[in-house]
Amino acid sequence: MDSPHGAAVLNVGLVGYGLAGSVFHAPLIRTTPGLHLAAVVTADPERQAQVRREHPAATVLDSAAALWSTPLDLVVIASPNRTHVPLATAALEAGLPVVVDKPLAATAAEGEQLIRLAADRGLLLSVFQNRRWDGDFRTVRQLVDSGRLGTVHRFESRFERWRPQLKGGWRELGDPAEVGGLLYDLGAHLVDQALTLFGPAERVYAELDARRAGAQTDDDSFVALTHADGTRSHLWMSATAGELGPRFRVLGSQGAYVTHGLDGQEDALKAGRTPTDPGWGSTAREHWGTLHAGDAVEPVVTLPGAYQEYYAGVARALTDSTPAPVDPGDAVAALRVLEAARRSAQTGRTVAP
Repeated sequence: MDSPHGAAVLNVGLVGYGLAGSVFHAPLIRTTPGLHLAAVVTADPERQAQVRREHPAATVLDSAAALWSTPLDLVVIASPNRTHVPLATAALEAGLPVVVDKPLAATAAEGEQLIRLAADRGLLLSVFQNRRWDGDFRTVRQLVDSGRLGTVHRFESRFERWRPQLKGGWRELGDPAEVGGLLYDLGAHLVDQALTLFGPAERVYAELDARRAGAQTDDDSFVALTHADGTRSHLWMSATAGELGPRFRVLGSQGAYVTHGLDGQEDALKAGRTPTDPGWGSTAREHWGTLHAGDAVEPVVTLPGAYQEYYAGVARALTDSTPAPVDPGDAVAALRVLEAARRSAQTGRTVAP
């Protein structure tokens, strides 16, 4: 299959059509030049019908096993966390490059096994850490890299929500095999962002609590990292926050940056918009963050959110042999931190990842 410009188009198979598959992966794949959503795997009849409505050119399959014999150039794993490792393993063994939604695996050891398998087969393996392309995070990164904040002493980052009642679903199940809870859900993003900005963590302290009635997994959690460069990252993730704190509060020797609210790309995707729409990823002026130095306050333009850059990077990696947009080794480093956070919460001690 070729694009209108004559370049080869890569056929993509997507496993899973829940929130991750339907809201994030399918629309981003469909709107990425050079990629074609060729097949979607879901066994749920309602979701199968949804795929046929939303992506009529895609073949609907009820089993991932059918993908391995389908002519594909890439498999995307967007199914429940417990299936990430076995499905990624099967895809790689079938000779197919793989993108895995975060978290890559339940443990760093499993993630390392996938990396070795991909390397042995000479195949791309990447992890969908889309929050690296949030507009507010891109802005923080620019401020840190430019030195406008001076030396950053403390990085505060929050994903907080007000959901006092359980919603049900596998993310709230207590079986460790499900890899549920906020630490491995929202925390996987926050830890990845902190490590991206400030490098490896040498010490980890965590408090992981189940606050809501009937909760089997952590729903109100805090993780503190001490990075090798001395920066401290304080990360909050909660479903029980009746008042939301700042999304980012970054304190440096030359000033501080503060911003509230979440990047709008997820809500835009849920509303049916895509990166091809005008104004994609933009943030209204009234929601820009601010740079502070004592009484001096300066609005800072929020850079556009750019989730589309992830799959554009995947397409380049497959066609031009450029590096993957997210190195799976980064995901393993984050998993080591998440595992350390669990040990810390169990013992009440600061631990090394």
